[in-house]
Amino acid sequence: MAFQNQVLFAKDSVYVHINVQDTKDKDAHIAGRVFLLNKPEGYFIEWKAEDVLNLETTSEEWDVINYKNDREGDSVSMNAKMDARRKYNISFDILDLKSFKRSAPNHGWAYIIFILKDGTTFPALHFHNGGSKALLKELENFIYIRRSPNDPRLFLVKDHDPEQLSQSINELSLFTDSSGAYVQNFVNDSKHGLSKKFIKSPYTTTLGGFSKVTNFLRDVLMTPENSQNLVRPQSEVAELLQDDIPGMEISQLDEPGFEMITKTKLPPRPTVKRGDPLASPQWNSFFDAEGRISKVDELKDIIFRGGVDPALRSEVWKFLLGFYDWDSCSKKRTDQRKRKVDEYFRMKLQWKTISAEQEKRFTLLKERRGLIDKDVMRTDRTHKFFAGDKNPNLQVLYDILMTYCMYNFDLGYVQGMSDILSPILVVMENEVDAFWCFAGAMERVCHNFEMDQNGMKVQLSQIHKLMQIQDPELCAYLEAHDSGNFYFCFRWILIVFKREFHFHEIQRLWEVIWTDRPCSNFHLIISLAILESEKSTLLENKFGFTEILKHINDISLSIPLEETLRKAEGIFLQLRDYKKLPISLKEILGLLPPAHVPASQSMENSMFMGSTSNSSSSLQQEAGVKVDTPTLMAGGAGSGASSVKGVTRSGSGSDLTKGTVGAACSANVARSIGMSARYGGGARQSNGGGAGGNAGATCGMDDVHKVFT
Repeated sequence: MAFQNQVLFAKDSVYVHINVQDTKDKDAHIAGRVFLLNKPEGYFIEWKAEDVLNLETTSEEWDVINYKNDREGDSVSMNAKMDARRKYNISFDILDLKSFKRSAPNHGWAYIIFILKDGTTFPALHFHNGGSKALLKELENFIYIRRSPNDPRLFLVKDHDPEQLSQSINELSLFTDSSGAYVQNFVNDSKHGLSKKFIKSPYTTTLGGFSKVTNFLRDVLMTPENSQNLVRPQSEVAELLQDDIPGMEISQLDEPGFEMITKTKLPPRPTVKRGDPLASPQWNSFFDAEGRISKVDELKDIIFRGGVDPALRSEVWKFLLGFYDWDSCSKKRTDQRKRKVDEYFRMKLQWKTISAEQEKRFTLLKERRGLIDKDVMRTDRTHKFFAGDKNPNLQVLYDILMTYCMYNFDLGYVQGMSDILSPILVVMENEVDAFWCFAGAMERVCHNFEMDQNGMKVQLSQIHKLMQIQDPELCAYLEAHDSGNFYFCFRWILIVFKREFHFHEIQRLWEVIWTDRPCSNFHLIISLAILESEKSTLLENKFGFTEILKHINDISLSIPLEETLRKAEGIFLQLRDYKKLPISLKEILGLLPPAHVPASQSMENSMFMGSTSNSSSSLQQEAGVKVDTPTLMAGGAGSGASSVKGVTRSGSGSDLTKGTVGAACSANVARSIGMSARYGGGARQSNGGGAGGNAGATCGMDDVHKVFT
């Protein structure tokens, strides 16, 4: 350790959990040491992996290595173990700390998640041998910490400015002369401290009935902000975003945070229990003598409740993804597979036999081949199935994606599709089976990759509508902070949470979603559940546009899957039982009888039929005006061999910039949501200019999709 750095606290056996489920994996938990350091530039919290610490000499300066969740890097060298360890190192000035989360009392190993003022959320530090309380006790010597009134696990870090507090109290005339003197003396009493005496004072309790005054006093008392909250003009944001997503309006409130929130009186949320995965004896019991599955609905319910045993996935997924028909017998499935094998290799031969001379005059194929080449080399390379520079599975991944271009000429290949294929190939371990299951999965999400992006626009708009009823307070907050467009959910929806959960968890999540239980838009409810879990962090830290984007990106790989699924199902049941649920939301949730859903209305019509107000009351006042919101995730089962329907993408992708609304996403905002300046399908890129300054940039929908990796 360098001589100018004073160690105030150090603790060994503090781990970062890379794979929270697989404790047998020696690389699942990275051991390290956490420090509280007094450095020339301030007080710092730092964590370093033990492997890295052992390589460092005592004469070296401490490297200030910020945590980076680099999931879009090029080919990962599996031999560079130290580089892999270093990327999890943590270092930050405690003055940049906004809040932190602690584990639940009965969680097991205690952990702390640190959240910075710019929205950066570090991976949880797990204290295997204790020490979390000791670290926080040391921190209290330098910062003021208070527990969130809404989330007992969330602790807010507040600045202390006695002069501003005293001035605010005098200006508000909240107290008599004598009590004001008492408060003045108390505020300036650094020995006894502001935090513990004043909160216990009866004067603050008398303000309980005056919500706005109480909030103001609490902000002055505990959160005097030293920096301005830079918010772009509301008129500019509204103009851009209302055009981007028809039916979505942005709040024009002058005082975000002081608006009146209309509470939706939803029925109590039911308690939901998850079940065990579908096991082999259960699976076999559903087949009759001819090998035909009986009680399909009951089987899907079991899968929805607990998923599938990993040993059975290669068979069960073939039914979920339409490789086999649910009502097929053993003989029919044998015949089906023979036909699919022949058809696959026939399509593969088509692109394999194109000569170099032909490809010179086949620009579209050449562009798609180039994109696939790049994406294969950076898709899940840390997973053992794809690890190594000469891994044959990389060639299989490449061949399947190229063959899909022959299967679906209109859609071809768009970046993000390799993320859909990867978990399927790992499960199937067979090129033909993986291809057809991938084709079935793409049937469900093909609208996400359309060039006009109607599918993405509709789904983000649907999340907005659902939240207006489910959580109007959070919805109003997001609107008031330039986030009512829900663009921060873009990656979630585009590749169905692929990068938000660990690899084995995404396999469980997808098989649950593929059951279409309790509705085909359950992935939208999952988005609501995740946001509800982060509500206290967003609101009480007063995160703005950039901080929201950064925080949502940083919680990747730390979202508890089973808890999220329980919460999502509870939200669905709660909305289902709400007697005043608008018709448009019933349609999104699949609660309308088929006779009430006109088959003639198209997705395009659904996007422009009616409008969504920026207050929850507009939805509650809806008087039977139905908006067509087609089911985007349905239609995969039983149609794996058919061509993808409803895809209207331009062959060359040259019309990408037509109809683009809004300014281009700035580079640092794009990075904050896990994007880079690339887009697939051979489309031209537009620099967009517009409002492309750093944190103040606004993402147009076309630009968000264009830069997605």
